[in-house]
Amino acid sequence: MLLLLGLCLGVSLCVGSQEEAQSWGHSTEQDGLRVPRQVRLLQRLKTKPLMTEFSVKSTVISRYAFTTVSCRMLNRASEDQDVEFQMQIPAAAFITNFTMLIGDKVYQGEITERAKKSGDRVKEKRNKTTEENGEKGTEIFRASAVIPSKDKAAFFLSYEELLQRRLGKYEHSISVRPQQLSGRLSVVVNILESAGIASLEVLPLHNSRQRGSGRGEDDSGPPPSTVINQNETFANIIFKPSVVQQAKIAQNGVLGDFIIRYDVNREQSIGDIQVLNGYFVHYFAPKDLPPLPKNVVFVLDSSASMVGTKLRQTKDALFTILHDLRPQDHFSIIGFSNRIKVWKDHLISVTPDSVRDGKVYIHHMSPTGGTDINGALQRAIGLLNKYVAHNDIGDRSVSLIIFLTDGKPTVGETHTLKILNNTREAARGQVCIFTIGIGNDVDFRLLEKLSLENCGLTRRVHEEEDAGSQLIGFYDEIRSPLLSDIRIDYPPSSVVQATKTLFPNYFNGSEIIIAGKLVDRQLDHLHVEVTASNSKKFVILKTDVPVGPQKAGKDVTGSPRPEGDGEGDPNHIERLWSYLTTKELLSSWLQSDDELEKERLRQRAQDLALSYRFLIPFTSMKLRGPVPRKDSLEEAHGMSAAMGPEPVVQSIRGAGTQPGPLLEKPYQPRIKISKTSVDGDPHFVVDFPLSKLTVCFNIDGQPGDILRLVSDHMDSGVTVNGELIGAPAPPNGHKKQRTYFRTITILVNKPERSYLEITPSRVILDGGDRLVLPCNQSVVVGSRGLEVAVSANANVTVTIQGSIAFVILIHLYKKPAPFQRHHLGFYIANSEGLSSNCHGLLGQFLNQDARLTEHPAGPSQNLTHLPLLRVGEGPEAVLKVNGHEVPVVWKQRKIYNGEEQIDCWFARNNAAKLIDGEYKDYLASHPFDTGMTLGRGTSREL
Repeated sequence: MLLLLGLCLGVSLCVGSQEEAQSWGHSTEQDGLRVPRQVRLLQRLKTKPLMTEFSVKSTVISRYAFTTVSCRMLNRASEDQDVEFQMQIPAAAFITNFTMLIGDKVYQGEITERAKKSGDRVKEKRNKTTEENGEKGTEIFRASAVIPSKDKAAFFLSYEELLQRRLGKYEHSISVRPQQLSGRLSVVVNILESAGIASLEVLPLHNSRQRGSGRGEDDSGPPPSTVINQNETFANIIFKPSVVQQAKIAQNGVLGDFIIRYDVNREQSIGDIQVLNGYFVHYFAPKDLPPLPKNVVFVLDSSASMVGTKLRQTKDALFTILHDLRPQDHFSIIGFSNRIKVWKDHLISVTPDSVRDGKVYIHHMSPTGGTDINGALQRAIGLLNKYVAHNDIGDRSVSLIIFLTDGKPTVGETHTLKILNNTREAARGQVCIFTIGIGNDVDFRLLEKLSLENCGLTRRVHEEEDAGSQLIGFYDEIRSPLLSDIRIDYPPSSVVQATKTLFPNYFNGSEIIIAGKLVDRQLDHLHVEVTASNSKKFVILKTDVPVGPQKAGKDVTGSPRPEGDGEGDPNHIERLWSYLTTKELLSSWLQSDDELEKERLRQRAQDLALSYRFLIPFTSMKLRGPVPRKDSLEEAHGMSAAMGPEPVVQSIRGAGTQPGPLLEKPYQPRIKISKTSVDGDPHFVVDFPLSKLTVCFNIDGQPGDILRLVSDHMDSGVTVNGELIGAPAPPNGHKKQRTYFRTITILVNKPERSYLEITPSRVILDGGDRLVLPCNQSVVVGSRGLEVAVSANANVTVTIQGSIAFVILIHLYKKPAPFQRHHLGFYIANSEGLSSNCHGLLGQFLNQDARLTEHPAGPSQNLTHLPLLRVGEGPEAVLKVNGHEVPVVWKQRKIYNGEEQIDCWFARNNAAKLIDGEYKDYLASHPFDTGMTLGRGTSREL
């Protein structure tokens, strides 16, 4: 599900897919309108909004999780800027609130009714977008807004979910993907389980699909900086990495999933029943029971599309699963393409010989033909029904189909509704179908409905994931059925509006959850009766559970809850009941083929979601506002952090160091960049503002040469060197080769020594602690008077002591020609802090002036009025700089990524008479060389 929230004059939200954005006043690239190159340049040069904080606070009470995400952004630019807040949330979660603060204006989200037609349309688009963008088991929430210049914004997203028990553990997963390094990043999770916490672990950060992300140095335990405090019933987990720790985990700000797994103490009998303010929840998870025999048919897609890795991984997984079958189990194997190939025409018992033969049969499967899903399912169900009928063991075993495919039905019956009807009629509720869809081309909606309608589960395996390991993990969840035909009853005079109470199977390590309302809040005991079948007998459990009068305690989530239909203060059990009921209504709506029934289910789900503020396919979210911000707003939303941003510069000294007042004022990105620069092949430009003259020259160096651009080591302590990289010359060009700057090295010696190495892909900052920043993510770091601001794939701005600033443009090519290379351009934005003794190829001209001693009478001396002439056709003149005369010719040159054309006087012959000394005098021995043989006052060799 992709929720695209567009801020439209603070009035409403757009919930749906990318196609709907235009209806809210946001055009997309599909509009067919090309953005002018000048506009794209400005977009690259400007500094993107900075994320000053990303925090997640989650409270889990009796398996029900309340989570709030806070994200704060700062627009440092001189113009308004678009910003996007993005968050992955679990697929099973319901969004309950979204609030934006733009400056001092508040935009409050409101859950409203969605028209039936619109709801159906959006649901389809959301599902489509999820398949393209979501991580496994997640959905993506996106919100976009415009932040005014020099202002800030904050986004608050709340969602709720019921944690599912799998393989004996509850798993709470929180996405930590702020998309850039954040000065303040934290995840705080509180877990309260009245039954007692039996085990708890924090896993290493997990990131299965995002490229460019990384793992910490130690993948064997919790992520760095994680702190766990725990007693019998309560656990507090804090993850608060510094910027340095974030960069070591993932330089692009995509850290991954912060995962907590835990389990609770439980009795072996009737389960755990909790009551609060007229609502109850019943957790049923028996253990230490003998497993039921399985009758299982493995149905494997062997069509042509399974060729290669997918089929090999699936075969290896089935080899492992066959070895795991128990002696009391029975099985068979079906391979299908356009033909249905059955290993045995009946189920056979598990023996070493049958397992070996089954593996041989799987090994010889070869991919070919189309995909007959209907035929394969009918054959598998027929095998199971035949075996159960002939052996009279239906109540003492579980019949399962494990069905794996990577495509859509292309052979035989291809109509989805007919496949579903045929399967449902053949299975008759006696066969549970568990489906696995591989890749992007699979009809996942079909597989989902097949499982929903036939007491099974479904899983999706993305193209780049290991299908084999996913299949084994899925099988592990259902490998040990302990009970079948479970029925849980409560007296009708005591309980109303209970959620589902009939369950076809219970698998070891899972959990059955029922919630409902109590008719009498003063009830002392609740009678519970559980009936089921296990491998040996019919099981009946009966007991009276003491419930006693209960009062609502403090809402530990700290958030106001909407009023439900019960009296008194809302509570987590009431919300758990509403969550489960809504989920079941949505599932029934998806399964139903009757239009009247579907409409009734849709209306019930919509009414319940509106009452409890759940964002579902039948509700929408609109932003109300803007309204003036109140001082108490944050407390009202359960947020404890202050709204005002702290300094945007983060310390780089490592963990435990507070940001502190490293700079007197935040970074100001809109520095006026002067023309004094070197860029391209390389082309040098020197600006003399007093005389309104611009001079340019070329330096034809050799690949590997390191040129001194700015040398002021003895005074301001700043040195800038640039290393050249070579490339072939363009066809029909006058040069034999091209050279570009691939590395810019900046050394700062005052007040403390720091090194900065910049390439088109990364920035390495060594100021006591070594920090590596990717150039494809926007971030600002700083320490000891040095600040580095990366604007993703656009530029790097280096500010030294507030009086020296350099801008390094990043030039990237999507498909570079043979004569093109990713390279850098170096621009001097502020030279006030450099001394009068500054030297280097660019530094020697700072704080100097120049004038023309001879120029043609034709063109005006105002260069802006000179005619447009090609190179070599311009008028000639003599330039006087620091007492020396240099022949120059007028020409035009492009700077700032080729988007701005300037007039300049060009000095020929490698600037031999313009620069001090010779080219070799400007060669450094290594990137960190601070020596300089030339200086102000050195005689020229003319």
